[in-house]
Amino acid sequence: MSLELEKLSLEEQFEQLIQTEDKLAIRDFLNDQNISDVAELINKYPEYEGQIIGNMSVHRAASVFKILDIAQQKDIIKVLPNSKTAELLNELPADDRTDFLEELPKSVIRDLIKLLDPEERKITLSLLGYPEDSVGRLMTPDYVYVYAYNTIEEVLATIRKFAKNSETVDVIYVINERGELVDDIRIRDVILALPEKKLEDVLDGRVVALNVNDDQEHASQVFKMNNRVALPVVDDYNILLGIVTIDDMLWVANEEFSEDIQKIGGTEALDEPYLDIPFFKLIQKRAGWLIVLFLSEMLTATAMAFFADEIAKAVVLSIFVPLIMSSGGNSGSQASTLIIQAMAVGDVTLRDWWRVMRREVLSGLTLGSILGVIGFFRIFIWHELMNHGVIDDLYGPHWMLIAFTVGFSLIGVVLWGTLSGSMLPIVLKRAGADPAVSSAPFVATLVDVTGLVIYFSVAFLFLKGILL
Repeated sequence: MSLELEKLSLEEQFEQLIQTEDKLAIRDFLNDQNISDVAELINKYPEYEGQIIGNMSVHRAASVFKILDIAQQKDIIKVLPNSKTAELLNELPADDRTDFLEELPKSVIRDLIKLLDPEERKITLSLLGYPEDSVGRLMTPDYVYVYAYNTIEEVLATIRKFAKNSETVDVIYVINERGELVDDIRIRDVILALPEKKLEDVLDGRVVALNVNDDQEHASQVFKMNNRVALPVVDDYNILLGIVTIDDMLWVANEEFSEDIQKIGGTEALDEPYLDIPFFKLIQKRAGWLIVLFLSEMLTATAMAFFADEIAKAVVLSIFVPLIMSSGGNSGSQASTLIIQAMAVGDVTLRDWWRVMRREVLSGLTLGSILGVIGFFRIFIWHELMNHGVIDDLYGPHWMLIAFTVGFSLIGVVLWGTLSGSMLPIVLKRAGADPAVSSAPFVATLVDVTGLVIYFSVAFLFLKGILL
């Protein structure tokens, strides 16, 4: 590369080289860059994404391909010739290849699987056969295993022979003659042990494994609790099938986080980048929940109609309806978001339901009391301003009872909101549903309806025989 070209930024160098159409120079340039820098070039120049991947060595192209968004991966596969696509898919680690294929239509998957080598095709079909969102979809069969009767010298020889194609060699897995997982050992412990020592003499028996049918979210929690870079995957008979690495868990955590945020916002998980999802599919994802929430909000109108006589007798009560409803909905939304997030990271489990309830009852009473006092003093200050002729009389001679009605209603509504918002995710989890379904809009809608009942019930207690 010329000195003048080296002085330019990465983007400027690429722009000049792409204009020359010198494939050899472009190939050398791309192969000399960091994987992340090449991914940035694809992000900035999407019109050249197929050309960029196609001009790289297959190993580096696969490394770039697996860190791209699914939409970019799909676009690249569309423009690459079959020969290059075959090279790329065969080079991809089995878990990354499976992760990509499961996002495609079945007809496309069939065509792409035909491009794989027989051995890679067998592995891919095996991984695709496991349930969606299971650990089996994430695992790779590329790992190093040894036997407990091997000496350290034999273990090192095995590592030298087979580790080249392994996903990671930070941990070596120990099996018996039946293929059952016995233990795992860090490469550090192997290197530091004496060559003539038997492997079984340095094992500690503290192996942590995942079942092939475990949920990916559960696997993420196991990684977090055990601080591992890789974990073995076994079947129901403890036969070692593969390993899952921490980079796969990072992608899972990112996907789960995105799904939970979307569900908390009151929509179905999009499963695709926002700008890439078809318009009508986006409407479909959002319309369902909006219709459910709309129909639920109709109950609010029904509740208002039920208390129509009370509202007609004391119109002043209607002034505070938005205040009461929003306070209950906001407190419920806060509680549900906190509990969903705590459950997602493992801070709260089903066993903690009583602790959560007790904590949220106290929180609801405290927060409700704070808002209740503010509501009470709002009416008090308004009344004082009326007495001094600053504003018109709004609450009449019974302003004190109205103030107590609003204050105690806020305590009840906020308490109910926090209790509903915190318990609903736990109930859904216990029923086997996704806790994120108890989204903030859903909880707010639930509390809106019940909040009206609480408000007018409290009003009836304070104002019976006076305004009602």
